[in-house]
Amino acid sequence: MDALVHTPTSMAKRPCPFSLSSNPNQTPKLSSSRDLSQMDHLLESFLSLGDSPSLPIDLSFDRLLQSVSSDADQTRLIDRALQLGSRLLHVANRSARKRASTHNAIAWPLPPDLTIKVFSMLDTQSLCYAAATCSMFNKCATDPLCYANIDLTTVVPKVNNAVVSTMIQRAGKALKSLKLGIVPGPTASCQSLVYTIRNSIDVSNFSWNDKRTRQGKESSILTRSCLNPLSGENGTSGTLLRRLHLYNIERMDNASLRAALSACPYLLDLEIVGLHVELRQTLVSVSTNCHFIERLFFESSKTGRDDSLKSPTCSDLVNNCPNLTALALRGFKLHDNQVRALVKGFRKLKYIDFSTSYSITGQFLRNLGNSTGGNLLEVLILRDCMHLKEVEVARFLTAVLAGDFKYLQHLDISNREGLASEGDWYQRCYSSGIIPLKQVMEERPGICLLADFPAEGSYIDIEQMMDSDLISGEVSLPSQTSSQMSDGSFIMSSSESSYNSDQSSGNEEGQDSGFVVYEESSDEVDFLVI
Repeated sequence: MDALVHTPTSMAKRPCPFSLSSNPNQTPKLSSSRDLSQMDHLLESFLSLGDSPSLPIDLSFDRLLQSVSSDADQTRLIDRALQLGSRLLHVANRSARKRASTHNAIAWPLPPDLTIKVFSMLDTQSLCYAAATCSMFNKCATDPLCYANIDLTTVVPKVNNAVVSTMIQRAGKALKSLKLGIVPGPTASCQSLVYTIRNSIDVSNFSWNDKRTRQGKESSILTRSCLNPLSGENGTSGTLLRRLHLYNIERMDNASLRAALSACPYLLDLEIVGLHVELRQTLVSVSTNCHFIERLFFESSKTGRDDSLKSPTCSDLVNNCPNLTALALRGFKLHDNQVRALVKGFRKLKYIDFSTSYSITGQFLRNLGNSTGGNLLEVLILRDCMHLKEVEVARFLTAVLAGDFKYLQHLDISNREGLASEGDWYQRCYSSGIIPLKQVMEERPGICLLADFPAEGSYIDIEQMMDSDLISGEVSLPSQTSSQMSDGSFIMSSSESSYNSDQSSGNEEGQDSGFVVYEESSDEVDFLVI
């Protein structure tokens, strides 16, 4: 024991083949194999003391301290003993990990390449758990192939920019899919759309409004720069990205999203929910940078307020993104002429979702079933579109009965406040005698037809709401499936239907002075984390 610790001049009669520097961070240098041999011998002798009782070691160290007269020298001696013990502990732990890793490598049945393949199938959180298990797993888990599909979505905010940057850097050129942000909990998946004339509230799965109730308590800690690593290092990380899903990242803005999309030229799948970005600017960025996109899902963060989309933007998107097969623009203030330009322009379109679009009347569906654009439709969702007219739905289903839309498999025209009448959208239709629901179900049994309307009389008139105490709250109306299936439905003939014309127009209701959009309160807390 005494030979391992450097002592002052009074103890020079017991020399040590090496000495600990007064600097605790400086590692002693061994100049020859003789010094190494002596170190091995001393360490072996020192370790043999581990089988000895602790009392003799304590007494020996106390005598060593008493032989030093200076208080500073005693302090230095204790520090050196602690340093030596810390080094031995570090070396022992490292050796234990090395032995365990060697043991795991022998016991683990898969070679490294197959282990990496298995790890690449894990979700991101499970991959991090595996990486923390042992050195062998950690080495395999740092392979770029394991980070090809990064999913950092959470129910509560706990992922910051540094985590995103680390994951993207690990993936490098192997990055194919990236999902970020806050998604609703499992209970939100069973909720349905709620949309009222005064307020538009969407609490469906992956909905901004489901997250919005937590503002001020659990704000997203991701900032507008969280996607910067995609364009770093000359954009190598975003070059081969195929899927980008962003949920409720409150600080994301138009410029940051545009910069991210410019780094992803081969993007095929883009999903945006709850971001405070403008529809027109986002579609311009997509049409400019993502020419190979096949799926675009965009849900507004403020339903019914974004009226930024213009016809030239629709034309550019159609011309620059010809491979689009699925399009969802939910909660935007769209007009029929714009929607028609999109639906008719995309030649491969199979999936359409314009739920909670505030101004659609249904006129865009005219003469689409046998035209180049729209004839491949398999899914059409127009749920809770406030201006969707009863007569337009009837004309559309009549065209379906006439043989148009042969590939249609799913149709949702449900509305929690009923359909709009032909003359005045304030007049709501709860059960229709002109919509051939029963005939469609009989003649096209392969179609999943959803037509849920409220019971007649459950509609709350807007003037009554203005005078009621509910004006400061959010109103939702009960919904039930209409039991009246119109046995004697009026079926429009092909000659009577305006589907034979190629007429497309905007919405007269959209310019009506009676069309009121109520603004939400601006009590959102602005959290900015840099």
